Amino acid sequence: MRNPLPPVPGKLLELEVSDDLRRGTPLATLIAAPSEEDGDAGLAEIGGVRPTGMAGDVQTVPTGGVRWLAGIGDGEPKQYRKAGAALVRAVSSALEEDVKAGQKAFRAFAVELPEDAGVEHVEELAFGLLLGGYRFTVTAEEPKPSLRTVRLITRHEGGLERVRELAAAAAFARDLANTPSNVKTPAWLADTAVRAAGDLPNLTVTARDEKWLAEQGFGGVLAVGGGSAAPPRLIELEYRPRGATTHLLLVGKGITFDTGGLSIKPADGMHLMRTDMAGGAAIIAAVRAIAALRLPVKVTGLVPAAENHVSGSSYRPGDIVRHYGGKTTEVGNTDAEGRMVLADALVYGIKKHKPDAVIDAATLTGAMKVSLGVRTGGVFATEDALAERVVKAGERVGEAWWRMPLLEDLAESVQGSLGDVRQAPGGPGGIVAALFLREFVGDVPWAHLDIAGPARADKTYADVVPGATGFAARTLVELVATYA
Repeated sequence: MRNPLPPVPGKLLELEVSDDLRRGTPLATLIAAPSEEDGDAGLAEIGGVRPTGMAGDVQTVPTGGVRWLAGIGDGEPKQYRKAGAALVRAVSSALEEDVKAGQKAFRAFAVELPEDAGVEHVEELAFGLLLGGYRFTVTAEEPKPSLRTVRLITRHEGGLERVRELAAAAAFARDLANTPSNVKTPAWLADTAVRAAGDLPNLTVTARDEKWLAEQGFGGVLAVGGGSAAPPRLIELEYRPRGATTHLLLVGKGITFDTGGLSIKPADGMHLMRTDMAGGAAIIAAVRAIAALRLPVKVTGLVPAAENHVSGSSYRPGDIVRHYGGKTTEVGNTDAEGRMVLADALVYGIKKHKPDAVIDAATLTGAMKVSLGVRTGGVFATEDALAERVVKAGERVGEAWWRMPLLEDLAESVQGSLGDVRQAPGGPGGIVAALFLREFVGDVPWAHLDIAGPARADKTYADVVPGATGFAARTLVELVATYA
């Protein structure tokens, strides 16, 4: 994109399903890897190229009617996603090369699927095609020619409307998290959320300013945002379909930039903190997709947005902060700011909306990257059934989750001496952070999603490219759908 202003979601590749190939459209075909019994004899040459069939391996064919061969490995649905992502990147690169060579730019291509490909294979391929070519750039250059349409040569249409909305949610969450923080103030994030709601039925978005936050007693949000010239906001999204009986509360950390505050972060890696609101981005994108899909579930989304900065008005280690609802926190480390803003929003959302279940998402602790790496999110939950719902929802949309324990023998460590609770008591970081948040949810079924690892990527894999990944947005939409 030319300017760092995310569009309303929906500007993805158009997907068409057909049983024929439009004349002149460049064609790609999907090739399975040979079985052990077949060996190399299982793959014939196409246009002078012998394909490997390895998942994600794309080869260009110099002659003949097929221009690209994309491997799908053993043909499992997840391999189709990998193939689709690799293919769209290869085709986009070929388009750029054609333009440089002075050839006419093609804006569409077709993909021929194997005859035994079913609905699930089509859907997984679509995910890869829609998200694998994602780009975010801020540049003075004119936009380059880009792909517009992919025609899928298959007899199965599948649930492509659902796939498109899930992919749009992930792309929108990526846009929000990738936007540089000199643009992305809390007010900008709130305005963008309002704009993204558009005319979607039954969806309203309200942005609460710093004056409202002070009147209501959002001490955590105000403390974290107090060091910045850009004041904090609370973004409240309300989706109210007629006849819905179940009500879910989704809460996302919206730290638009995190210096660490007075407990300042090391310089290395601080530039990545523009994505520290990836949890909030996932909530905004997910609620919008839920409304677009018209899921019959009442959903409230809350994103406490603040910039954790350094100045004479920054909050300090040793401060006692009073949250919405009255509970007090002893501040031990100003870089543990995410739990401070989430605490306010959790209590407010539960008290005001009385939901049936609460799910929060946050890039909360670097400890989770140590525990689970950078491709798996951590799930802490007060109920087994809710944890299982999250994990299964993630499996269906290609996002990996792992259940983490709420260890009771560590619960005492978050109890305060000067205040009610301690914000950063030491110990296993991801677990004690979750235990801290549990102090603010009462008896409502609750799941905490720590996405510090998979929210960002430094290299390409599957349908992910370097930068913000949009992780959790698809899982949240699919999770809400299970309550329908």
